[in-house]
Amino acid sequence: MPIEASPGGGTLRGESTLSTLEIKNLHAKIEDKEILRGVNLTINQGEVHAMMGVNGSGKSTLAYILMGHPAYEVTEGDILLDGESVLEMEPDERAHKGLFLAFQYPTAIPGVNVANFLRLSANAVQKARFQEANPDAEYKAPPVAEFRKRLVEKMGVLKMDRSFMARYLNEGFSGGEKKRMEILQMAMLEPKFAIMDETDSGLDIDALRIVAEGVNAQLGPGLGVLVITHYQRLLEYIKPQFVHVMINGRIVADGGPELAKELDVKGYDWVRAEFAPEEAPVAAETPALARASLGVKQSLTGRQ
Repeated sequence: MPIEASPGGGTLRGESTLSTLEIKNLHAKIEDKEILRGVNLTINQGEVHAMMGVNGSGKSTLAYILMGHPAYEVTEGDILLDGESVLEMEPDERAHKGLFLAFQYPTAIPGVNVANFLRLSANAVQKARFQEANPDAEYKAPPVAEFRKRLVEKMGVLKMDRSFMARYLNEGFSGGEKKRMEILQMAMLEPKFAIMDETDSGLDIDALRIVAEGVNAQLGPGLGVLVITHYQRLLEYIKPQFVHVMINGRIVADGGPELAKELDVKGYDWVRAEFAPEEAPVAAETPALARASLGVKQSLTGRQ
């Protein structure tokens, strides 16, 4: 696939037979600082997209706005899931609709053990989806034994010991264990679209491989993925069909896997020089990641 300039962002990649996530001319700011300046991107279920760029380019801001972080204000544009705007939805509503965010810096929640958190989250999502499809029917949660069997199977793929089920969420976890817990949540919630915000950050090669295997086990026609990363390393394991480069809050170039490899060899300066020579660097974003992580997870469990 040739590398192509993208005047406003990623382009539509053909018609979708399943669900579609559309980001249309998205502008956003935090306080008085504009970060996103016209992002366009369409992701279909079954596709893997990679978003690459230097620190402060707006990648994590995009991830958090997709999931409804309240600190960011969308000033223009829209985010559509199957044609329906999600901008007025709370994070839990977006999760119910099929969006999932794997955090770069997962936050510990003392007092909430892993098994209970995942059961509450999965039941909340499944109940909302069931009621939307069957408004006159009564939802019945799966038996606990059935849930535990499914959980143990997913944990096995991620090489997580069963003892994790009784531990408090992310409390005392290593960096690799926290990232595996994010992917375990993704597996249990079964989203339509997963946004992975620098999941490779802080992982050694063995932990990276295990996390990638957990993601790859979920890939298929029912899951669209946006992988946010600086480096080619993660993309050796989770292979995207489409690669996008963000500079100063805009997607300036699109391509295939070869674009990520070229960035790994040549860095980002050539992209700015070739596709966005007029762009002046802006200040780095301040996403308040830990607060966002805790807030979104609390909204899923109903814990305040």
